[in-house]
Amino acid sequence: MAPKEKGGQRIVADNRKARFNYEIVDTIEAGIALTGTEVKALRTGKATIGESYAGPSGEEFFLFNAYIPEYLQANRFNHEPRRPRRLLLHKRQINRLLGATQREGFTVVPLKIYFNDRGRAKVEIALARGKNLHDKRETEKKRAWDRDRARIMRDKG
Repeated sequence: MAPKEKGGQRIVADNRKARFNYEIVDTIEAGIALTGTEVKALRTGKATIGESYAGPSGEEFFLFNAYIPEYLQANRFNHEPRRPRRLLLHKRQINRLLGATQREGFTVVPLKIYFNDRGRAKVEIALARGKNLHDKRETEKKRAWDRDRARIMRDKG
């Protein structure tokens, strides 16, 4: 089973590299259009979104390259593991994301897939700007210092 988070959310897939490789500007919760076997496969908790991204296709936004494994008990009614999945967003949100990606050079990156407290599959997507190498080094130094500081404080009591 997937681990629980604070608000009753069960995280299915987490993109941990996204916060390291990108500077997160804004996050949006979006629904995701899934088939029945995809939902059952997600509940097993084996999905990955490490290499996935979100982008426009016509008037809608899609999640590309997200891997949801086949559901073994589905037999011939299974789904394609890496098919594009439609994101359920309001028109205003779609226009805002389109403007940010086309004019300002932002990227739309999925951060996590989870089930909310009502049992609906949701995707947290972020409007992000890519980090340079020196920014990544700075982040690594800050993480190391926070770890050392926590250890020092713990040892002193």
